[in-house]
Amino acid sequence: MRCANGPNNSPETRYNRGGKQCTQVSLRSYIFHGIDHNNDKDNMAHCELAQLNIAQMRTPIDAPEMADFVANLDRINALAEAAPGFVWRLQSDEGNATALRPFGDSTLVNLSVWASVDALNIYVYKSAHVEIMKRRKEWFDRMQEAYMVLWWVPAGHRPDEAEAMQRLQTLRAMGPTDKAFTFKQTFPAPL
Repeated sequence: MRCANGPNNSPETRYNRGGKQCTQVSLRSYIFHGIDHNNDKDNMAHCELAQLNIAQMRTPIDAPEMADFVANLDRINALAEAAPGFVWRLQSDEGNATALRPFGDSTLVNLSVWASVDALNIYVYKSAHVEIMKRRKEWFDRMQEAYMVLWWVPAGHRPDEAEAMQRLQTLRAMGPTDKAFTFKQTFPAPL
């Protein structure tokens, strides 16, 4: 698979990148927050990294047991959106990802796109996000199957829930491959 650069693969393409407007001024250049990201080591101009993780809640989201998790959502989402390499995350028009339940009422979905494996890894394991992740067992059941998957997408592509679930099913059925992988076994972006 060869990844295209942006939605139309043409100069002067305007679209939303990481919740902010940007302009693609050439095949390898973005103007974003007034910064030219041509030399950003995490910016892979032809591909971006998609990630899905799902979690089975122990109780309904409005239960008292989930209150601390819910209270931290805005802070953790803002941390992600401000992180270097963040591109996009699935959310409702109101900005609420927990309202989307494509895999059932008790399953929360986190679907996002990042510039690279390194960018996502730094956010997940080397930011304040790790504090919440360490408390996962307080709010979510332990899953017996894989609940997180990574895969490469063309720059500008925003995966939907069906695509994400297919990648998770591929990982569960085949283990890590270049089509669906994990942090423990990554694959380079296609050329």
